[in-house]
Amino acid sequence: MQTEKYRGYTLWGHAILQQEDILRPERFAASGTITRDTKVVDVSGVLGTFGTDEEAESAGIAWCRAWVDGHE
Repeated sequence: MQTEKYRGYTLWGHAILQQEDILRPERFAASGTITRDTKVVDVSGVLGTFGTDEEAESAGIAWCRAWVDGHE
């Protein structure tokens, strides 16, 4: 999980392992969570799947930043 502070919010990028078959490569679903003062403000759904957990977490953070920019 990745986290960062942005314009008074705390942003969380999540990576959820999505491995359907042990013989297939790992994939990670991305999502994002936005909090302010320890309260959840918004949560994304699944934003897509990625080849690494870092890519998925970064996609979650990017979604959070876009949400904050659109609601300020």
